[in-house]
Amino acid sequence: MRIKFILCALFFGVAWPVAAQKNMDKPLQISGVYPHLAAFNEGDGIPCPRPGTGNGGEIGIGAVVPWAGKLWMITYSPHCPEGSSDKLYTIDENLRMEIRPESVGGTPANRMIHRESNQLLIGPYLVDASGKVRTIPPSRMPGRLTATARHLKDPANWVYYYDMEGALYEANVHSLAVNKLFTYPIPGWHGKGGYTAQGQLVLANNGERSKWNANAPDLQVGGPPKNADEKGVLASWDGKNWKIIERRQFTDVTGPGGIYGSPNDKSPLWSIGWDKRSVLLKLLDDGQWYMFRLPKATHTYDGSTGVYTEWPRIREIGNGKMLLDMHGMFYDFPKTFSARNTAGLAPIASHLRYVPDFCYWNGQLVIATDETSLLQNPMAGRSQSNLWFGKPEELKNWGATSSWGGVWINDDVKAGAVSEPFLINGFGQKIVHLSHNTGKAATFTLEISQKGTNDWQPYQTVTVPASGYAYHIFPATVSANWIRVKSGQDGKATIFFHFQGTGHSAQTARSQFRALADIDDKSPVTAGLIRPAGHNKNLQFLDLSASSGPTYYEVDEKLGFARPAENREKEVAELCALKKEFELDAASVIVKDKSGTFRLPKTSARYDQPFAAGWPRDRRELESERYMFNAHGTFYEVPREAGFSSMRPVTTHKKQIQDFCTWRGLLVLSGTGKTAKTDGHFFGSNADKTGLWFGAIDDLWQLGKPVGEGGVWKNSNVKAGEPSLPYLMTGYDKKKVTLQSDKDAEFTLEVDFDHNGWHAYQTINVPAGKAVVHEFPAGFNAHWVRVTSNQDSKATAWFTYQ
Repeated sequence: MRIKFILCALFFGVAWPVAAQKNMDKPLQISGVYPHLAAFNEGDGIPCPRPGTGNGGEIGIGAVVPWAGKLWMITYSPHCPEGSSDKLYTIDENLRMEIRPESVGGTPANRMIHRESNQLLIGPYLVDASGKVRTIPPSRMPGRLTATARHLKDPANWVYYYDMEGALYEANVHSLAVNKLFTYPIPGWHGKGGYTAQGQLVLANNGERSKWNANAPDLQVGGPPKNADEKGVLASWDGKNWKIIERRQFTDVTGPGGIYGSPNDKSPLWSIGWDKRSVLLKLLDDGQWYMFRLPKATHTYDGSTGVYTEWPRIREIGNGKMLLDMHGMFYDFPKTFSARNTAGLAPIASHLRYVPDFCYWNGQLVIATDETSLLQNPMAGRSQSNLWFGKPEELKNWGATSSWGGVWINDDVKAGAVSEPFLINGFGQKIVHLSHNTGKAATFTLEISQKGTNDWQPYQTVTVPASGYAYHIFPATVSANWIRVKSGQDGKATIFFHFQGTGHSAQTARSQFRALADIDDKSPVTAGLIRPAGHNKNLQFLDLSASSGPTYYEVDEKLGFARPAENREKEVAELCALKKEFELDAASVIVKDKSGTFRLPKTSARYDQPFAAGWPRDRRELESERYMFNAHGTFYEVPREAGFSSMRPVTTHKKQIQDFCTWRGLLVLSGTGKTAKTDGHFFGSNADKTGLWFGAIDDLWQLGKPVGEGGVWKNSNVKAGEPSLPYLMTGYDKKKVTLQSDKDAEFTLEVDFDHNGWHAYQTINVPAGKAVVHEFPAGFNAHWVRVTSNQDSKATAWFTYQ
């Protein structure tokens, strides 16, 4: 392969990247990603043994564990309980990867270290201290293995294996004998976590089938969902009896012993999940269960089936520190978290990377990914994922801690009822929205725990008028770990928080993006289409801006560019054709899908027209089962299921980005300047003056915070009482709106903060012919805003986000 590439390079005059030329034996690393460590499904598109399942349509790295002097990892395909082309890998200290011959594939993400036998149990494999591997074949234990837990009766010799399909097995760690204990003991679907503590095996699943499985052969407890909130389950078994702990969607179950299992029968147990209101943190301490709530940084993990949530964890990352990852946010998680001490849980950063597992190895945090998939993604030719290596403190350079969540959403609440605690420690600007339906003024008392020791004290009582809505912005001086709410009356109530985080330090990181052409740059730009190849593991690049016409390249794992003998220009052009999936008018960007029609800010008039090579790519899957959307100079994250209604802005780049994809764990962008030089992020052909930008997906945060301006109306003919389209508000910092009308009018601003309806924020008098500027208070945030006029008129409502 090396000889073949060098011949191509010499023939076509392609230059090796400087880094590769100088360090031929040192693996190339870009933004914490080593391209040569990418994992692939070798059987892409070939069905798994079970009809209707896929082998290679997706590849996630389900588990990563340091063991026997190496890093061990397993990959998974979707829906392959009887094996697949996925592998068991090892990586040594020199970053040499080996595929283990014992590999049987499947859909595994389980891992545990069995103390008594000194074995790593990862997927269906048992690895001793010397690295010798034994395998429980899928024929003996079929299933999508998702958790391994210590045995209740004989933990020295047996363990439990939990299957995503719902089955529970026990296996002997010495003889590899397997007994199937239950086929479907608990309700819900899409098994996730399993852990043993305080004499209980606790299992979690995070989904609900579209049609209840009424024919479950051995359901032990519970049944079909009784309401829309009942999805998934957290359940326990003491060896005789099963109990439902919570009929909600839960993923990881663990404790301070982590991967080794509970250190003793008194150690606490933690489980994380979610419902429509927020992230859930469940605690078992001294036989009693407690519930806590955390905000969501993204809606991409929501969904009734749970398939977009694989596998959030709480895991140790060195020096006794633990990291919690849930709904797109990393948190410092204290090992001391218990009923008597809940202090110290704090957000670190939000992220775009889809993270199934992480660990600490050789002095670095290692994060696994579920990245480029073929699931409804024809622009990718082959599924692939990779690892990220870095220091834990580097996570602070990722996304801002902007997030949202509530304790009640239109819930029936009794007078004197107290909500579960909601985390406010470590967040920036904070606002709480309050609403009710009692028809008269209502009161809600906010209580805070400053020390996390059940030291609850009243903070403030908020009176909500009979109209049913009010908000409270917390001063920066308020310091507490948790907040909870006490209702002063019976009725349906909503209490929902929005946090605006800090981050996006573009000034300190701008140099890494210098190869990308700015939107106002008039110099020639390399623009083209990019695609992970299907016929090999290269990146396909069709340069649409070459002086001689469209030119086809392939890029290998060392970031060497070549023009191969087989020209696949037509393939790339057809599969990756550029098309515009949004509309523009004088006021703003307009997007539409099954979730509705919405307006987004603009940034530069240059984006009102296509580039020389066509309209920039707007929608594309970069991480499995979620979209990145690029419109008018801003990147947004869009959930596959919920669509535009639940989108969030990531960064305003103001670049001439033509196309984007993920390949070998790297984010790849086209739209670089013709004079760009190799700098650790830009690689290309010096002879052909072409190239691409390479980095990690969470580098995007460093391009700058979301900004923009635009309107719901611009000199528009407005009908009295007819609301405008929703305009995105979440994730933006300093906000103001300018209102104008050709008639005396009252403009009512309404906000949707919880995707559950509109609330009147403020009514503003607008004299005819005069501009009225309203600045939103610092810290005010909601997901969407819209405007209604009480007059038929020609009106403007123009939002500016800075």
